[in-house]
Amino acid sequence: MKVALLLALAAAQQAHAQQPFLTDDADTAAKRHFHLEILSELDRLQSLAYPTLRQNTTRIQLTYGLLERLEVGFDGPLLAIYNARGTDTPNAFGFGDLNLQMKYRLHSEGDDSIWPAVTVALYIEVPTGDSSNQLGSGLADYWLNVILQKKLTPRLTAHLNSGLLFSGNTLTGAIGIRGTRGRVYTGASSLTYQLTPKWLIGVEVAGAATQQSSLGKAQLQSQLGAKYMINKVIGLDFALTGGKFEGSPRVGAAFGVSFDF
Repeated sequence: MKVALLLALAAAQQAHAQQPFLTDDADTAAKRHFHLEILSELDRLQSLAYPTLRQNTTRIQLTYGLLERLEVGFDGPLLAIYNARGTDTPNAFGFGDLNLQMKYRLHSEGDDSIWPAVTVALYIEVPTGDSSNQLGSGLADYWLNVILQKKLTPRLTAHLNSGLLFSGNTLTGAIGIRGTRGRVYTGASSLTYQLTPKWLIGVEVAGAATQQSSLGKAQLQSQLGAKYMINKVIGLDFALTGGKFEGSPRVGAAFGVSFDF
């Protein structure tokens, strides 16, 4: 557990990033404009998650540029959880917990500045999903995330996230850290490369852990992702992921679409 914590902090999520990446970026929605993301991910879970074998998560996220540097929004998952046959645990299907979010860009990166862009984000997750069948965590979550973003070359950009979940857990269905109290530390880092005007590719590592063994889980996973812009407002998203520890999927694949309007 201590090793997982150190790796997570060194990586410096889950679910609140610019898809398909877990690592969030410092950008915010343009003022008086909406940004819509829909991503469906199918994961094969760790053996420790038995009798739960697979999970399909379809997340819908809508954000709005309230001010020049401030966006607000919400997201929620539609979950399908598949359990082993012959066990007492039935499959589950339905909506998970609703997440409310606010993101403010403190500092924008200048063309000749050595300082990165800095953004802070606050997330409050409401326990709207049914916790009796793993669709909800059963707890309200309060999470603060700090986002750094630096352009290393005209095409290569680095992102660094470091977060603290003050209370609650990171569960989305069967994936995440389960808990009733105590802090959870989250971290993620990524490198993205603008391959062509339409293609963006990236690699990342993300994790979460706690020093309290009562929370019972850790997360550590890596991901390869790509985005293809059909035009200026519509993009297609692709990702392959794999992880360690019970709170991460063993392997997974995702496909999504994003809109600006």
